Formats: sequence, structure tokens, C-alpha cells
Amino acid sequence: MTTRLMTGLLGHTSALRATFARQAFRPSPVREVAQARHMNTSRIPTRSYATHSTPPSPSSTTSGSARIPPPESERLKHKNNDLLLYTTSILIATLGLSYAAVPLYRMFCSATGLGGAPMVGETKFAPERLVPRDNHRRIKIKFNADTSTSLQWSFVPQQRQVQVLPGETALAFYTAKNKSQEDVIGIATYNVTPSKVAPYFNKIQCFCFEEQKLMAGEQVDMPIFFFLDPEFATDPNMSDVDTVVLSYTFFKARGMPFEKQPGLADQAAQSS
Repeated sequence: MTTRLMTGLLGHTSALRATFARQAFRPSPVREVAQARHMNTSRIPTRSYATHSTPPSPSSTTSGSARIPPPESERLKHKNNDLLLYTTSILIATLGLSYAAVPLYRMFCSATGLGGAPMVGETKFAPERLVPRDNHRRIKIKFNADTSTSLQWSFVPQQRQVQVLPGETALAFYTAKNKSQEDVIGIATYNVTPSKVAPYFNKIQCFCFEEQKLMAGEQVDMPIFFFLDPEFATDPNMSDVDTVVLSYTFFKARGMPFEKQPGLADQAAQSS
């Protein structure tokens, strides 16, 4: 009996062991789900989140309307070209003004009487201005003549003086002769003293500031037709003026320095 009981216990124990062994090797539902999830996640390819430093393209850094600045050498080239253009323009303008200065100065002096230059102008020759003031004293007009040292001319007035009334016209003559053996071109300048009389001294005809060409040994008479403005008689500043001197200086038209021309330096000093 005892033997039979021990044999039954051993058989039951062996059956329990076999059952436990089968259960140990059977996967549980929870484990199967976990394994399936693990297998699915292992099959997903891994992504690399490493950043790559790629140099930006020029189109991404500049907008469509922006312009890439030129190189430094191009800017310097344009700057030098502009500077050369400005400098050339200034030189040309200065050269043009230097040529126009003399005639412009003559026109200005003739219009304003500056520096003792007799005034000229058509409005000065209106008929009502050419009426002598009989109730005024006569003014003595003296004539003077000079020549440049480089000009081989003789130049003298045919009359030393005339007496005129304000508003009265007068005609005077100078004589010029070329004493050289070649043709010479001369030009004359003039002034009036005292200089305050210049605005009232009007020339109708004159040989001044015009080139005069004389053949070798040629002699010519040069007229001057003038009058004193009638307003001379009503200006209180002219009350002490009894004598007016009209001076002409002839010099060679080309090749004579200004400072060596007699009379021109004095005229320039008076105008300044």
C-alpha cells in the first residue's frame, strides 16, 4: 500500500514537472505583443538628424532687384574718369573766359564808363540828347596821343583842343603813319580824365579797339565824333570840371607784352 502510494506521488510529480516545462517554453500573449512591437520598430530605417553646412548660393542671399556691387577697381576707374572729365571742363571754361575777358571788359567799360572809358550806346544818341546847352559854359577837350615802343608809327592829334557845350557834337582827327618797311597792324585804347567825366563822354564814331592795318610808309587820318551828354550840365559833381583830356595809345596788335605798352598800365591802374 505504501509502495503503491509512493509510486502514484512520483507519477503525479513527474506530470506536474512536464506541465511546468511546457508552460515555461510557451510564449505568453503579453510577451508575443512586446516581441512583435520590438520587431516592427527594428525594421523602421533610422533617420540621421545631423546638420550639413552647405554654403548659401548667391541667389538665396540677394533679392531679385538687388545689384551685386562692382569690384573696388571698377569704382576707382569710374571715379578717376569723372575727375578727369570735371578737370577738363574747368580748363576749357577757363580758357574760353580768358579769350573773352578782354572784349567783355571793353564792353563793360563802354557801357558803364569804368576806368575813364567813354560810354557808347545807341540810346545815348537820341535827338533830344544832341541839343547844345547854350546857357552852360564851354568845356575844353584836349587830345593826347601815345604809341607803343614796339610800334614804329607816328601818331599825333591834328588839333590840340576844342571847346564844346554839353549836348554839342564835335569832330576831331588823329593822324597815324607807318614808318617801318613792312605792313603793321595796330590797335588803340583810350581813356578820359578826370575819370568821373567818362559816363558823360559819348562817342558816335571812333577807331579805338579796332585793328588798323597800315602798309609800309602809309599815312591815314582817323576821325572821332563825340559829344558831352546834356546831363553833364545838371550834375553838381561836374561843376569843377572845365577841362577834359581824351588820350589814345596805339600799340602793336600782336606780340607786345602788356606791361611794356605805354598808357595801358596807367589805364589798368585807373580802372582798379
